Amino acid sequence: MILSLIKRVVGVCSLALAVSLLATACVPSTPATGSGIGVVATTTQIGALVRAVAGDEVRLTVLIPPGAEAHDFEPDPQAVKRVHHARLVLKNGIGLDDWILGTVENAGGGARILVVTEGVQILTSAAGDEAGEDDPHVWQDPENVRVMVRNIAAALTEADPAHASVFAAGAAAYDARLVAVDAEIRALIEEIPPQNRKMVTNHDAFGYFMARYGLEFVGAVFPVGSAGSQASARQLAALSNLIKAEGVKAVFAEEEVDPRVARELANDTGVRIVTGLYADSLGPPGSEAATIDGMLLANARKISEALK
Repeated sequence: MILSLIKRVVGVCSLALAVSLLATACVPSTPATGSGIGVVATTTQIGALVRAVAGDEVRLTVLIPPGAEAHDFEPDPQAVKRVHHARLVLKNGIGLDDWILGTVENAGGGARILVVTEGVQILTSAAGDEAGEDDPHVWQDPENVRVMVRNIAAALTEADPAHASVFAAGAAAYDARLVAVDAEIRALIEEIPPQNRKMVTNHDAFGYFMARYGLEFVGAVFPVGSAGSQASARQLAALSNLIKAEGVKAVFAEEEVDPRVARELANDTGVRIVTGLYADSLGPPGSEAATIDGMLLANARKISEALK
């Protein structure tokens, strides 16, 4: 059965990698919204936090649109132009969006670059080729998001002191929301029997969430932090055996990644496949996962329902 799984999945992995890379290179950046000083956010998460803090009091450009892969994103010419006119560029750091440094240099202008994760306690990846390296997916823990909100509010206040009161009020309101969401997630995870709190995911992107809420990471389908990577036959066979040995109840696939590899693995090990979790991106505008608080709750509900 494992050999059959490997033969089917390796072919799917190659196709998924090609599709992922093509989509990442071709998707344009999100159009700017709002008015006021120009602010550029590299990721959907940072963009959502800027909007939560500032409302429409800044002219915000989010470079990576919903659903796009963050690790290897290439800004389009229009995005470079917006960077040139920006007063502030906000990045995640931790190896996720270092490409923005070259974009800012090429764009020219006088934008200040701020790493919004400054002060967050960084965890290391647990799986595959990147085990032991810093994990950039800090937004999966609402306590880390609270730090990011404070950093963003401080940066916006320095760049536009005339709207300091707006930024302070927005930051305080969203901080309170994150505290409430944290409590809601804890209640959802408490519904899962302790022996069932084990997760297998497409890639190792939920380490902060698992550490926060007492879940155990068993393994990942893809061997590196970027979901565009390809699993080897040996890795797939080992993960299949591990799922059975650990009594894992479900394999979780992210919205941003083709779920066929994870589905094949789930089918061959007899466990449930759960799709639609958000790891590297938020959901599209208007969806329940369009904000960080909404994304965290949407993920938690799916995890709780699958494992309890």
